[in-house]
Amino acid sequence: MGKRSHLAREIIETLVLTILIFLVVQFAVQNFRVDGISMEPGLHNNEFVLVNKLAYDFHPPQRGDVIVFHYPLNPQEDFIKRIIGLPGDTIKVTPTQIYVDGHLLNEPYISHPYNANVNTWHLGPGQYFVMGDNRPESYDSRYWGPVPASYIIGKAALVYWPLNNIEFVPTYSTVYAAVTQK
Repeated sequence: MGKRSHLAREIIETLVLTILIFLVVQFAVQNFRVDGISMEPGLHNNEFVLVNKLAYDFHPPQRGDVIVFHYPLNPQEDFIKRIIGLPGDTIKVTPTQIYVDGHLLNEPYISHPYNANVNTWHLGPGQYFVMGDNRPESYDSRYWGPVPASYIIGKAALVYWPLNNIEFVPTYSTVYAAVTQK
């Protein structure tokens, strides 16, 4: 009887630990499937990305971070884009260039410098300006405005599928180094 109760206890402990680990992972990490070509050349259609849902519990989002967020015009839909502007920033978009607080961005990660909507935005508290890296094919803040902080799900951290594309998602922090940090 002693061996049976010992085995039963080990099985129960293993199940409880497995469930606990599963819940912690579900709370901290989410997977996201890239749908479309708006983030090429860095992220491709049908790639899977791990999203760190706790990243912004410790520090605010930064320029260059690739985030997953609820689309402001339909919060049931989730998008993935790169943060260009932070709360308080002024974003100026010309046909081929982006300025953040008067600093021209030299963006080596974009596919093609193209902006159909030429405009200037002044971001309020808790607002983030996001853009896709494939500018001609990206539906982003240039069309529907900033993303509220409360809509941000988390930071895209790692491409994990397909296996031959495994890589950390780069933030290109040097691109934004000249812009005053908030």
